[in-house]
Amino acid sequence: MQILTVTLNPALDIGTTVPLVEPGPKLRCSAPRVDPGGGGLNVARAVGLLGGQATAFVALGGPTGDRLLKLLADHGVPTLAFPAPGDTRESLTVTETGTGRQYRFVLPGTAWDAARVARVEQAIPAVAPPGGWVVLSGSQAPGLPEDFAARLRRALPAATRLLADTSGAPLRRLVAEPAGLDVLRMDDAEAEDLARRPLPDRAASAAFAADLVARGVANCVILARGAEGSVLADRDGTRLFAPAAPVPVVSKVGAGDSFVAGYVLTRARGGDQADALSTGVAAASAAVMTKGTELCRPDDVARLRPLCQAKAI
Repeated sequence: MQILTVTLNPALDIGTTVPLVEPGPKLRCSAPRVDPGGGGLNVARAVGLLGGQATAFVALGGPTGDRLLKLLADHGVPTLAFPAPGDTRESLTVTETGTGRQYRFVLPGTAWDAARVARVEQAIPAVAPPGGWVVLSGSQAPGLPEDFAARLRRALPAATRLLADTSGAPLRRLVAEPAGLDVLRMDDAEAEDLARRPLPDRAASAAFAADLVARGVANCVILARGAEGSVLADRDGTRLFAPAAPVPVVSKVGAGDSFVAGYVLTRARGGDQADALSTGVAAASAAVMTKGTELCRPDDVARLRPLCQAKAI
């Protein structure tokens, strides 16, 4: 095992369609697609789709957690289940067939107490791959400390690399109190919120990413710029931009997780930053072409990869 994904606030993702979302009448939905959801689980699934294998460390509880665990087995994802409080949450994605507009309803998870937090902080390092990668991705469960990523970094073996893809208060904490992560990823809105200024082009994004690296936030910082592509800066002075492929957008669900899967799998296989960034962007581009909670398709990733070649900024 070279990749371990961590998902402490997973969800049972339900995707469906209706002709139009409007208040009042009953909305007759199409047959639902049900998938295991949560950042780390999506990353593990996408790694498998791309020909690799990632083990998913996931907190599960109640009947919904049991159903999610079976779905992970059906997807062929090796799983390490940790007991979560309460019942695992659900999320609902509804797409209007007439307009393509997408509505995403995400329920909260059950709050964790301090004892459970302490147990999981011991459990993850015990199963982390020596010399491999740990991916901490997705929303943070209620009750987990804002500095959970930093605490995990300190608890992991020194040779194990940690990639964090988080948002909100935990992301702001990582920037305010640098923890020396190996890789930190965020989107353009999150980056502008942290920078407290617009980042109008790839050069501005690369400069901000490089500043975060210089401050010790992470050895490598990746900023997604939506349909434009992604920017990367690392401690070796590398500054790269990989363009997104021009593809029809069906659903943006899972695009970021597909990026992380392509990036981390390439790095785990010995690829360099340019190769990993290009593959990640190709995987994200492939993901937006699929419906609902479906992720990237490997044939699409291979076809789009030449269009996403990373170049120095």
